[in-house]
Amino acid sequence: MINETKDLKLAIVGLGYVGLPLGLEFAKKRKVIGFDIDEKRIEELKSGIDKNLESTEQEIQFAKQLNFTNNQDELRYANCYIITVPTPIDVRKKPNLKPLLTASEIVGKFLKKEDLVIYESTVYPGCIEDVCVPILEKFSKLKFNQDFFCGYSPERINPGDKKHTISNIIKITSGSTKEAANLVDNLYNEIITAGTHRASSIKVAESAKVIENTQRDLNIALINELSIIFNKLDIDTQDVLEAAGSKWNFLPFRPGLVGGHCIGVDPYYLTHKSESIGYYPKIILAGRKINDDMGEYVASKLVKKLKKKNIEVEGAKILIMGLTFKENCADMRNSGVEKVIQKLQEYKCDIDLYDPWAEKEEIFKTYKIYPQIELRQNTYDGIVISVAHEEFKKIGINTILNLCNKNHVIYDLKYLFSKDQTDLRL
Repeated sequence: MINETKDLKLAIVGLGYVGLPLGLEFAKKRKVIGFDIDEKRIEELKSGIDKNLESTEQEIQFAKQLNFTNNQDELRYANCYIITVPTPIDVRKKPNLKPLLTASEIVGKFLKKEDLVIYESTVYPGCIEDVCVPILEKFSKLKFNQDFFCGYSPERINPGDKKHTISNIIKITSGSTKEAANLVDNLYNEIITAGTHRASSIKVAESAKVIENTQRDLNIALINELSIIFNKLDIDTQDVLEAAGSKWNFLPFRPGLVGGHCIGVDPYYLTHKSESIGYYPKIILAGRKINDDMGEYVASKLVKKLKKKNIEVEGAKILIMGLTFKENCADMRNSGVEKVIQKLQEYKCDIDLYDPWAEKEEIFKTYKIYPQIELRQNTYDGIVISVAHEEFKKIGINTILNLCNKNHVIYDLKYLFSKDQTDLRL
């Protein structure tokens, strides 16, 4: 196989939240083919536009060594393919591997002897070697670990985070042979200033990735359950967490809606694999259920408060502030606020949506509601602040109060404002 990183010719397959930053970083060091099947995405990137708002026009246009293309034939010029496509779940909360399998098929058609395929997509333990490799072998007519080799280096991209960027987050690396592991590790060390952690096998690397967000999911689920208990006891959850946080080893998690392409998804990849070998996980799925149910819980709490204030629920004008899965990013995938909106629509509330980060077309596609561009004063019976965007902090509570009718409910899910300035908090 190829022994020196200088001999690697890179192709990044998939230019979303993971692939684009990776391609931009590698392009500082070497030529890179940036491939995506989405023609519109490629045209936007060629014009310096990242609709995800993670990379600036200057960053994209400055990357002279990064060639954007949706032409599969250009992949034949690479000998190292890094696959960074999404791995979502389906409606049954089972892994949807279609993007991963399609990418493997595309790469397999161009795979040559001694080539290296590295996967970054989140998967369950064993997926690369048991599911992806057979596809590579089928379409390339080559033999794994004899003619071509694989690596796994799971992504640790944190959308909206300008501090923990790709180069200063420790990267897990692994390979299908000792030589492949060395090559993968050396390659990533070209761009990762924080260093790498070389896992002992691809399965270990897959497992490490999938438990990172499973652990976070469970910690948030615990705090969400505690917040439900404290609300029933008429105790402010934030006050409790601040008091408990005075102990040096108390973990600083906060309650909230859990969504996105990682925390709300990755645990289902692990439980799927676990169930396939005959073990039905208890704690992981219990935590998932708590977090999945938080949207309905928030909606029901708002409705109860509206009734308590003698505000007619049916037809109540409600503003949802924040539609992305986290603050200061444009990613709406698997956002926890979706269930809040669905439940309020079941109560026949009149919903307005507002998010300065989310793409307007994406909002309408998801909710069939045109988002508000400018907010009107004296309009709303209820406002749900669901995402802690910096813009919302800058707007301030007084401006938000001016959006409301005299009799109203403000539900602050993110503790942006003090408890005496709002009606409800998680």
